[in-house]
Amino acid sequence: MAGAAAEGSQFDARQFDSKMNDFLLTDGQDVIASWDEVYDTFDAMGLLQNLLRGIYAYGFEKPSAIQQRGIVPFCKGLDVIQQAQSGTGKTATFCSGILQQLDYSLVECQALVLAPTRELAQQIEKVMRALGDYLGVKVHACVGGTSVREDQRILSSGVHVVVGTPGRVFDMLRRKSLRADHIKMFVLDEADEMLSRGFKDQIYDIFQLLPEKVQVGVFSATMPPEALEITRKFMNKPVRILVKRDELTLEGIKQFHVNVDKEEWKLETLCDLYETLAITQSVIFVNTRRKVDWLTDKMRSRDHTVSATHGDMDQNTRDIIMREFRSGSSRVLITTDLLARGIDVQQVSLVINYDLPTQPENYLHRIGRSGRFGRKGVAINFVTSDDERMLFDIQKFYNVIIEELPANVADLL
Repeated sequence: MAGAAAEGSQFDARQFDSKMNDFLLTDGQDVIASWDEVYDTFDAMGLLQNLLRGIYAYGFEKPSAIQQRGIVPFCKGLDVIQQAQSGTGKTATFCSGILQQLDYSLVECQALVLAPTRELAQQIEKVMRALGDYLGVKVHACVGGTSVREDQRILSSGVHVVVGTPGRVFDMLRRKSLRADHIKMFVLDEADEMLSRGFKDQIYDIFQLLPEKVQVGVFSATMPPEALEITRKFMNKPVRILVKRDELTLEGIKQFHVNVDKEEWKLETLCDLYETLAITQSVIFVNTRRKVDWLTDKMRSRDHTVSATHGDMDQNTRDIIMREFRSGSSRVLITTDLLARGIDVQQVSLVINYDLPTQPENYLHRIGRSGRFGRKGVAINFVTSDDERMLFDIQKFYNVIIEELPANVADLL
């Protein structure tokens, strides 16, 4: 299936040369072309079957704007500059591009990803490992503050991908613990951040140690002159993918969490909140379609009126349910991330994350408001002891503090 889809999108040198005429940025001799092809589904991208399995198992259903444009050119081996805000799915874009191109029979480092912070490097490692689960990918994060000897041991046993911070990666390359001979892909994530943190010299030093024909991907929210200078020095006819800033914002939304300790205590907590939910229009997010059905049954068996919608329902049924919800005849909607982006019901003023999202970027789509409307809202996150790390990641990602829910939640609405 994936193979058939790929045939329609074979790389065509003539077509590419004509795209090169579409100058976006010129600098005398260097030209950066824009890339406009859009793939609406992951299935259409010609990806490996086991990579698709990993993408869907991770919870992605439909590619985000950057993924629709950015995965394919990277998979084709082109040098890319991808510019998009945090929280738009950049990580999965380059992880997919790397996983598609690895030779899994060769247990040597073939891809190197640099990030500005340890936390981000570890987050990328997690995503890479999850998406590559069915491919048997070996990934290691090389970051400061961990044992050098342990890094050396893992690297000598063989990995396909190294994700790391510039200091530790350069150290490993210099000691020859990380060998660069087979590296064919090099990604700079949050390039603007990295350059502003003064990693420029180290990045240049690392570049010097890589094979000449390495494919380069630069991912960045902004393109300061330093980032463009890197692209000019180290990239070969890069294509540029620019995704506009999302209009969603967290402004005006009060965010809280409830410590529920164990998964099985969430239901009681939700029932305690039901009266508050029903005063207003509320959306409850869970992570799987099966759980939508389970939670809907549980709530109804306790005589609570709720609607539910998810991707397994046919479009007609979903439309009817959304119409009822928009009209206010049903006031509590249980759903999955699939519909997070499509729910812009003016009156929704309470969102409950019964399950925290599997990726921080989905948090914005679940609780975010379209900035133009300036409405107020409340978001309540149920947090088990296993979720504490994700809550921490979300707070860091959006630079917010999510406080514990006060007793007078009804007064906030």
